[in-house]
Amino acid sequence: MTHMLHAAARRVQWGRTSAAKRAACLVAAAYGLRVLYPIIRRRMKRASCESGPQDAGRAETGREVPHRSGSREKASPAVDAEFFQQLLELRKLFFPKLVSSELGLLCLHSVALVSRTFLSIYVAALDGKIVKSIVEKKPRSFVFKLIKWLMIAIPATFVNSAIRYLECKLALAFRTRLVDHAYETYFANQTYYRVISMDGRLANPDQSLTEDIMMFSQSVAHLYSNLTKPILDVVLTSYTLIRTARSRGANPIGPTVLAGLVVYATARVLKACSPKFGKLVAEEAHKKGYLRFMHSRIIANVEEIAFYRGHKVEMKQLQKSYKALADQMNLILSKRLWYIMLEQFLMKYVWSSCGMIMVAVPIITATGFADGELEDGQKQAMVSERTEAFTTSRNLLVSAADAIERIMSSYKEVTELAGYTARVYNMFSVFDEVKRGIYRRNAVIQESENNSKNEDKAELHIEGPLEIKGQVIDVDHGIICENVPIITPNGDVVVSRLNFKVEEGMNLLITGPNGCGKSSLFRILSGLWPVYGGVLYKPPPQHMFYIPQRPYMSIGTLRDQVIYPDMVDDMHEKGYQDQDLEAILHMVHLYHIVQREGGWDAVMDWKDVLSGGEKQRMGMARMFYHKPKYALLDECTSAVSIDVEGKIFQAAKAAGISLLSITHRPSLWKYHSHLLQFDGQGGWRFEQLDTAIRLTLSEEKQRLESQLAGIPKMQQRLNELCKILGEDSVLKTVDKEE
Repeated sequence: MTHMLHAAARRVQWGRTSAAKRAACLVAAAYGLRVLYPIIRRRMKRASCESGPQDAGRAETGREVPHRSGSREKASPAVDAEFFQQLLELRKLFFPKLVSSELGLLCLHSVALVSRTFLSIYVAALDGKIVKSIVEKKPRSFVFKLIKWLMIAIPATFVNSAIRYLECKLALAFRTRLVDHAYETYFANQTYYRVISMDGRLANPDQSLTEDIMMFSQSVAHLYSNLTKPILDVVLTSYTLIRTARSRGANPIGPTVLAGLVVYATARVLKACSPKFGKLVAEEAHKKGYLRFMHSRIIANVEEIAFYRGHKVEMKQLQKSYKALADQMNLILSKRLWYIMLEQFLMKYVWSSCGMIMVAVPIITATGFADGELEDGQKQAMVSERTEAFTTSRNLLVSAADAIERIMSSYKEVTELAGYTARVYNMFSVFDEVKRGIYRRNAVIQESENNSKNEDKAELHIEGPLEIKGQVIDVDHGIICENVPIITPNGDVVVSRLNFKVEEGMNLLITGPNGCGKSSLFRILSGLWPVYGGVLYKPPPQHMFYIPQRPYMSIGTLRDQVIYPDMVDDMHEKGYQDQDLEAILHMVHLYHIVQREGGWDAVMDWKDVLSGGEKQRMGMARMFYHKPKYALLDECTSAVSIDVEGKIFQAAKAAGISLLSITHRPSLWKYHSHLLQFDGQGGWRFEQLDTAIRLTLSEEKQRLESQLAGIPKMQQRLNELCKILGEDSVLKTVDKEE
C-alpha cells in the first residue's frame, strides 16, 4: 500500500512539473504572438499603402509615374532585374576569360560542396545502421560501424575545412580582380583627379575602392557557398527520402505536399516581414565612408586646426558623424532582432514539428514495415528496421530542413548584396564615364532674393551638363590658344574666349586678381580640365611640368623627392646618377639637406621635415631634373628669399626652359618677356612686357597708396582741432553720427 501511495505521489509530482513547463511554454508563445502581431500587421499595412498610391497613379494617368529628374540610380537597392543585370556586368570582371584561376577555384569549391553533400547522405545512412546494431544488441557490428564512422570523419572534416578555405580564396581572388580593374581605371587619364574635382557622384572614392569592394567580394563568395550546397542538399536528400519511402511501400505524396506548403507559407511570411536590408546596408556603408572622410580631413589639416584651437568644433562634427553611423547600425540591429526571431520560430520549431510528421507517417503507413503475422524474432528484426529507417530519414530530413533554412535565410544576404552591388557598380560606372569625359555634378539650386538678375552675370554661368566641343592638338613647338574659354567644373565662365601664343624661348608672366582664371589656365594646359571650346595647341605632357605653390612630398627616400614622379630605374635609364642630383640641389641652394637628413637613402615624412621654402626649392629641383620645354610656375617661390629666387629663375632661362609664371613679386618681372593680364571681369590682355615701364608704374602706385593711406588720419586730426578751437574749416567733414 505504501509503495502504491509513493508511486501515485511521484506520478502527481511529475504531472505538476509537466504542467508547469507547458504553462511556461504557453505564456512565452502568447507573449511572442502579442509582440509579433503588431509588427506583422504594420508591415502588411505599409506594403499595401506603398502599392496603393502607385496603383492609383497608374490608374489616373494611364502610365508609369516617372522618377524625379536628376536621380539616375534607385534610392533603395533591391533584388530586381536591375540588380541581376549589374551582377552579370560585374561577373565579366570576375571571369575575364574562359580559363582563369578564379574559374578553377570556383570548380574546386563546387566539387568540395558536392562531396560534402554526398558525405552527409552517407553519414546519415551510417547513423541509422549504428542505431540498428544497438537495437539488435550486436556489439561487434556496433564497434565496426563506429570505427567506420570515425574513419569517414577524417575526409568529412577535411572537406568542411576546404570549403571555408576555398570560399576565402575565392573572395580574395574576386577582390583582387576588382581592385586591379578599379586601380587601372582610377589612375587612367587622371580619373582620380576628375572624380573628385569635376564629378560629384562619388562622395568617398576611398570607401568604394576599399571596403565596398571587400564586402561585395566576400558577400558573393559566401552567397555562392550558402546557396549551392543547400540547393544540392535539398535535391539529393529529397530524392533519397522518396526512394526509401517507395521501396518500403509508403506513399511519399502527402509528406511532400506538406513540406511544400510549409516552405511556401514560411517564404510568404518572411518576405512580407523582411526589412529593406539592401537600402539599410548601403546607407550604413555611406555613413562609414563619411566618418572616415571626417577623420582624414582632420589629419590633413591638423596644423591649421591646432592654430585656430578648433578641436571643439571638429570633435562635435566627428561625434555627429559617429552618432549618425551608430543610429543606423542600431536601426539595423533592431530590425534584425525581430526578423531573426520570427525566422528562427518558423524554421526551427514549426519545421521540426512538421518534420516529425513527415518522418512518422511513411514509417507507420509503410507496408514494408508492417508486423502482420510475424514471429517474435521477425518482429524484433522489423523493429530494428523501423528504427534504422527512422534514424536515417530523420537525419536526412534535418539536413534538408537546415538546407532550406539556409536558402531562405540567404534572402537577407541577397538584399545586402544588392546594396554592395549597387555601390560597386555605380563606382565603376562613374569611373568609366569620367574616363570618357562625361561629368555630372549634383545640382545645387540657389534662389535669389531679387527676381531681377543682372544679364551679364547670368551669361557667366552655364546651366546643365557641359559639352566638350574643343580640340586639343599635341605639337612639338609652342602653345597656342584659339578661342579657348576658361570654364570651371561648376559651369562658371571665367573667360569666354582666350587667344595667345607662346613660342619657344618666350617667358610669360601671368597676373590678375584672385579668381580671375590664372590657375584655371594652368589646369587646362596640364590637361586636368577639358577644353570646352576652341582649339588648344600644346606640347605633349612629358614636355610640360607644373609646380604648385605647395609641392607634393611623396613617400620614399630623399632621392625619390627630387626625381618624382620618376622611380630609380627611370632615373638610371635617363642617365642620371646621384652626383647629377647633387648638382641640381646646388642650383636651388638645397644641397645641405643631403648631409642634414642622412644621405640620399634617408626615408622620412618629408612633408613635415622640410620647411615651406625648402619644399618650394625641391619643386624647382624637380623641374631641373625633368628638363621640360615649358614650366608652369604657380607662385612656386613665394616662400623663397628674393636673391635665391632670382638665381633659380636665371638658371631656368639658361637651361632653355620657357617659363609661364604666376607671381606677384616685381623682382621676377625682368625674367619674362611677355605679359598675360586678366582683369577679373572676363577680360584679358596679352602683350610684350616692358619691365622698366611696369616697374615705374608699380612704384608710382605704391607711392600713391602710401600717401592716400595717411589722408583719413589727417582728416580726423583736422576735425579734432576745429572742435578744440571752436572754429570751422572748408575741409572739415561731417561725422556720420551727426
